[in-house]
Amino acid sequence: MKANKLGLFDLTMIVIGLVIGMGIFRTSKDAAAAAVTPAIFFLAWIVGGLVAICGGLTYAEIGSRYPVTGGYYKIFSYAYHPSVAFAINCIILISNAASLSGVALIGSEYISPLLFDTADVNSYKPFVAMSAIILFYGVNLMGLRMSSKTQNVLMIIKIGMLVIIIAALFFPALYSNAPVIIDESKTAAGTLLLSFGVALKATSFTYGGYQQTINFGEEVENPMKNIPRGIIMGIIIIITLYLLVSYSYFRIIGFNQLKVDDPDSPGIAAIVAEKMFGETGRYVASVLLFVAVLAYVNVLLLSNPRVMYAMSEDGILPAAFKRKDEKKDVLTVSLTVFASICVIVLFFADEFNEILSFTIFLDSIGMATSAATIFVLRRRTKHLDGTGIYAMKLYPLLPAIFIITYLFVGTMIAVENWRYAVIGFSVLAAFLLIYFIAQRFKKKL
Repeated sequence: MKANKLGLFDLTMIVIGLVIGMGIFRTSKDAAAAAVTPAIFFLAWIVGGLVAICGGLTYAEIGSRYPVTGGYYKIFSYAYHPSVAFAINCIILISNAASLSGVALIGSEYISPLLFDTADVNSYKPFVAMSAIILFYGVNLMGLRMSSKTQNVLMIIKIGMLVIIIAALFFPALYSNAPVIIDESKTAAGTLLLSFGVALKATSFTYGGYQQTINFGEEVENPMKNIPRGIIMGIIIIITLYLLVSYSYFRIIGFNQLKVDDPDSPGIAAIVAEKMFGETGRYVASVLLFVAVLAYVNVLLLSNPRVMYAMSEDGILPAAFKRKDEKKDVLTVSLTVFASICVIVLFFADEFNEILSFTIFLDSIGMATSAATIFVLRRRTKHLDGTGIYAMKLYPLLPAIFIITYLFVGTMIAVENWRYAVIGFSVLAAFLLIYFIAQRFKKKL
C-alpha cells in the first residue's frame, strides 16, 4: 500500500467510527414511540442503513471529483452560489449545535435520576445538559485539548455498552413477557406512512456521520474498489449492530414499554444493564454513558469553532470569528458563539424529541442540497472520468434515493409539527438575506 493512503480496512474502521455515536443509547426509544408496529420499528433501522450507504457513496464521489479544503462551503459555492454556500453552512453549524445539545440531553437522562431523587426529575435534565456544555466551554477556553487517550476511552465505553446490550440476548430469562399491543386505530395507510417517516427521523440521526466520507476521496488506495467496499462493509456492520441492539431493547424491555417516555427512567441502556447486573449495573452504566457524552460534547466544541474560523478566513463570516488567544490557541469568539447556540437550542427545546426533529429537519435541507451537487459535478468534471477517481455505480439512482428519502423525512417532520418547517426555512431565508446585505455593505466600503 502506498504511503499515507487508506486501505480497505482503514476506511471501513473510519466509517464505523464516524457513524457509531451516542444516539443508539436513546433513539431506539424514539423510533419505537413513532412506530405503530414492530415491523415499522425494524424497517426504519434497515432503510436508514441502506440510505446511509447511498449517501456515503454519493459523498465519496463528491469528495473525489472536487477535493478541496473547506468542504461543504467550497462545493456549494462551485455547484450553486456563494450565498447558498453561506446559508447552508450556517444551517449545518446550527444543526451540529442542536446535535450536541441533543446528545447532552441523552447524557442528562442517564445521570439525572442518580442526582435528583424527585418525581420532577425531568425538569432538571435540560439544566444538567446546559451544565455539561458550559463546563466544557470553560475547559476549552483554558486551551485544553481532548487527548487521543480520552477518545479511546470514549470508544471503549461505547463498544463495551453495545456488547453488554447485545449479550443480553443470550439470557432468555431477562426477556420481557409483556405482549405487543398494537393500536388498531392507527393502522390506516396514511397513518402507517407517517409512523414510518417519524421513526426514520430517529434512525437517520443515529446513522449520521457517513457524510464525512467527502473528505477521503483522494486519500484511499485504489479508490474505485476500496471506497464502495469500505463504505458498504462499514455500514453493513453498523446496520447489524444497530439491529441487534434494537432487538435487545425490544426483547429485554418490551416494545410497548420501550415506547413509554418515563421521566423517572434511567435510560434504556441502563435498564438492560440493571436487568443483567442489578442496581449496581444501572448506576455504573449511567455514569459511564454520561462520561462518554461529555467527551462527545468536548469534541464538537473543539471542531465546530474551527469551521467558523475557516468561514471567517474566506470572508463569509466577520473577521471577529478569527480572533484567537495565541497563547492558549483558543478561538475565543467562535467557541463562545457556538457554545451559546447550543445553550439557546436547549432553552427553546428542552426535550430530546424536539431537538431531534429540529436537527433532522435542518439536516434534511443540508443533506438533500449537498448530495444534489453530484449532478452538477458530474457535468462539470467529465474530463476526470476514467482517470482513477471514484465514480459510483448505479448513478443517478443512488443519489436520487438518498435525496428523496431526506425530502420524505423532512416532509414527515413538517406534517408532524409544522413549526419545525417554518423555523427551518425562516433560518435559511434569514442567512440568505444576511449574505446579500453583507455583500452590498462591502461594495459600499
